[in-house]
Amino acid sequence: MAGTVAAGGRRPQRVSMQEHMAIDVSPGPIRPIHLISDYFPHFYPFAEPGLCTRDLHPAVAPTIPSAPQPQSDCQPEGDSDDSTALGTLEFTLLFDADNSALHCTAHCAKGLKSPASGSMDTYVKANLLPGASKASQLRTRTVRGTRGPIWEETLTYHGFTRQDAGHKTLRLCVCEDPRLRRRRRASPLGELRVPLRKLVPNRARSFDICLEKRRLTKRPKSLDTTRGMSLYEEEVEAEVAGEERGRILLSLCYSSQQGGLLVGVLRCAHLAPMDANGYSDPFVRLFLHPNSGKKSKYKTSVRKKTLNPEFNEEFFYAGPREDLAQKTLLVSVWDYDLGTANDFIGGVQLNSCASGERLRHWRECLGHSDRQLELWHPLDGTPPQLSD
Repeated sequence: MAGTVAAGGRRPQRVSMQEHMAIDVSPGPIRPIHLISDYFPHFYPFAEPGLCTRDLHPAVAPTIPSAPQPQSDCQPEGDSDDSTALGTLEFTLLFDADNSALHCTAHCAKGLKSPASGSMDTYVKANLLPGASKASQLRTRTVRGTRGPIWEETLTYHGFTRQDAGHKTLRLCVCEDPRLRRRRRASPLGELRVPLRKLVPNRARSFDICLEKRRLTKRPKSLDTTRGMSLYEEEVEAEVAGEERGRILLSLCYSSQQGGLLVGVLRCAHLAPMDANGYSDPFVRLFLHPNSGKKSKYKTSVRKKTLNPEFNEEFFYAGPREDLAQKTLLVSVWDYDLGTANDFIGGVQLNSCASGERLRHWRECLGHSDRQLELWHPLDGTPPQLSD
């Protein structure tokens, strides 16, 4: 060792620093350095927003079954970090382009959290954004007494077009039913939003997504003085001020046997609310112009307190196709008010001078006998200048 005197009185042997380190330091077996994420499995600074951390690190995540699973932005299990604190929702979306409908099937929720202890009574509320909450609001039934409710219920938006899919978002909110808890308003447990432009027409897509806290935005000032807009929810998007008045599904068919035009008023969707309760009492008027007599004017029955009425009523206009081609079919939707003038919601005109889908609908029904054609038409805001 250094510092000792060698036998025979020789000078002490010096050991260089390099030799000293080589002698005294023994690194031993090489061991792997633990990652900090092994000690803090919920910290992933580079994870994608909304993804559950258990999907990102195989060392700390449970074994994932090999069976095919719905597209998952979160695994619905137990307590976790903030991204899963509200639970998860499993659902399936299908854009039925052939029938202009959007189907949302709410399957189940897992790991729901509530400020109060005990079981919960929950339902799923759906809204299309941007849009009026009353016009696009659908909900499932309430499942009682569980934090893992199973609904298996399909909500359908009629009149959903490819244009809607390109710019609308579906918001799903899991709510606690206030009627069973003696509350005035539903208590939202969490929500999620899905941009519908990602859907492939006529192909179902399943989701399993973490719920987030409810987003609140200021209501547009333009809605404060608009009749029937007082019950818009706080989270309605600002674009709602320019939202359409609604749309109507019409069926046209020239009957060779009856010698005239059959007009079917099937349903309306996303109508503008005209009453203080946030709804309307809609009915539809039909007028073939120019014409005279009572047989040129029809109207459907009134549907109470709805913005998505279903009529399924049919009307007949007699005459050869050559004469009908020179006329205009005026269709208008109204809100029925007892004792006062009815409120105009919107209308559409079909004739040989129209354009787009309106012109195609009119020409095809008169150009082919006994062929029924159904099409959705957006409603205009200009009322027809005709007497009742």
